[in-house]
Amino acid sequence: MSTLLLRLAGPLQSWGVDAKFDRRGTERAPTKSGVIGLVAAALGRQRNESVEDIHALRFGVRVDREGMLLRDYHTAKSEKAAYVTNRYYLSDAVFLAGLEGKETLLMEIECALRNPAFPLFLGRRSCPPEGILTLGIRMGKTLLEALQEEPWLVSDWLRRRDAPEVRLRIVTDADERDRNAFLQRDVPLSFDQIHRQYGFRRVYEPYLYVSNPDSLSAVAERPTEHDPFLELEEE
Repeated sequence: MSTLLLRLAGPLQSWGVDAKFDRRGTERAPTKSGVIGLVAAALGRQRNESVEDIHALRFGVRVDREGMLLRDYHTAKSEKAAYVTNRYYLSDAVFLAGLEGKETLLMEIECALRNPAFPLFLGRRSCPPEGILTLGIRMGKTLLEALQEEPWLVSDWLRRRDAPEVRLRIVTDADERDRNAFLQRDVPLSFDQIHRQYGFRRVYEPYLYVSNPDSLSAVAERPTEHDPFLELEEE
C-alpha cells in the first residue's frame, strides 16, 4: 500500500456533513465525502456513477492551519415567503489530506488531479483550491506514516508567529484498535441528485507535535554567544 498526499488550501473552504436550506454548516476539517467528490470530478465521473473504488481508500487529514470560521448571511424571497439562510466557511485554512490504497489507482487519481475533467472545489463551488493540489505518492508509506512525516505546510511568516512546538490535529479513518473513535456520516454511497446516500465511518483523532525552530519565541529563548563584558575582561 502507498499514500497519495493532497494539499487543500484556499481563501475559503466548506466541508458540510449535513445541510438544510436555512443553515449550511462546515466541519473544521475536510470530510471524506468532500474529498471523494473532488477526486470523482477530476476523474470525470458523473453523479450517477459508482464511487465505491474511491471510498474504499483509507482517508485521513492533518490540520496544518485551522483557519477562521466565517458566517455568510443571506436573505432570499419568493412570491409567497422570505427566507434567511446562514452558510459557514473556513477562511485561510490549510490541510494535508491522504488517500491510502493500491498504487495503480492512486497514480490514476494523481494524474486526474493534475488534469481534471471537471472544475475542482473545496466542498462548494464557490471554494476553488489555490496553489499546488497534489504533493505526490509516498510509495510504501501507510496513511498515518505519510501524514506524520510530511513537512508542515505553513508559510515562513506564519511559522515565525507560532509557538516553538506546534500541536497538529489528525482526523483519520479508525481501525479496530482505536477505542476513542466516533462515527461520522460522510461516506458517499451515491452522489445522484435524485437520491443521494451517505454511510457512516469510524473516525479517530490523534495529535502530532511538530518542532518549530523558526518561531520568534524560540529565537528569543536561544542563548547568544556575544558577551558584552568580554572586551573589559581582556584589558
